[in-house]
Amino acid sequence: MRSGSRPVTDLSPILRTVTGQDDGAVTAGSRVAARARFGERLAQWMFIVPAAAYLLLFFGYPIVKNIVMSFQQYTTTTFYTGAAPFVGLQNYSEILSSDLFPKALLTTVLFTAGSIIGQFALGLAFALFFQRRFPLGGVLRSLLLLPWLLPLVVSGTTWRWMLDNDTGVVNAALRGLHLSSSGVPWLTGTSQALVSVILINIWVGIPFNTAILYSGLQDIPTHLYEAAQLDGAGPLASFRHVTWPLLRPTVSVVLVLGVVYTVKVLDIILVVTGGGPANATETIATQSYELSFQQFDFGRGAAMSNVLIVISLAFAIVYLRANRRARTL
Repeated sequence: MRSGSRPVTDLSPILRTVTGQDDGAVTAGSRVAARARFGERLAQWMFIVPAAAYLLLFFGYPIVKNIVMSFQQYTTTTFYTGAAPFVGLQNYSEILSSDLFPKALLTTVLFTAGSIIGQFALGLAFALFFQRRFPLGGVLRSLLLLPWLLPLVVSGTTWRWMLDNDTGVVNAALRGLHLSSSGVPWLTGTSQALVSVILINIWVGIPFNTAILYSGLQDIPTHLYEAAQLDGAGPLASFRHVTWPLLRPTVSVVLVLGVVYTVKVLDIILVVTGGGPANATETIATQSYELSFQQFDFGRGAAMSNVLIVISLAFAIVYLRANRRARTL
């Protein structure tokens, strides 16, 4: 800067001269931009509001209402009188100390574990099988979805007829093959009944596992298998070092959703065995149904369903944390 020259401290007159804009034009442009941003944000919220309202109305409110009911003496008289006395933890104490709860909890664990293991193992086997290209592969994949598409009541009724001790086609086939003279009490034996409902639930859940695992297999790049073959890896080595590590995120989703769906299975058990014989197939889900809609003790039924929710959440949290820890090792 030369001595005696006046320093320029405000460049806005120069900018207005160059651009040909005055302060009013700049302010108007800022207002238009602000309105555009506000309109964009408003549109975003308008897309979110219907989904949020749906979730709050059909999921949030029932969950909160169920939690509140579990601390009340809520029976059929409540619908007429409106009185639902607060009983604190009494409902939880009664269901946890009942003679049926330990057996129902064990049955739930066995039913869930057996179903998940069978569904996942067979679903993974089918997914690997359909990964190969062969004629009519698409048709067979479509037919495999049939058990998943049928209503559970229809599936349960069909299997109950097939497993009937006297007129069922399964025992008729066993007698025809001379494998059993009197037939197997699939639905009337205390140990056979639980195995039967587990097998039926496996049959229902195989398509879901197959579809999700098959989609996960399609995301694995084929050049990794080619590189493994060049390194001399066989099918088992390729599965261990390529398929399984890249499929683990999908496996996590399948197992967590499978457990959540299985612990609350109600239709199949009610239609096939009704929780019997001698409470052999009584689970926490069926016990909650019995308390609520047969004994009309909605307070204890709500408490039982909350126990089921806690068990599902506990498994999901523990499994996801363990899986995340294993992936970081």
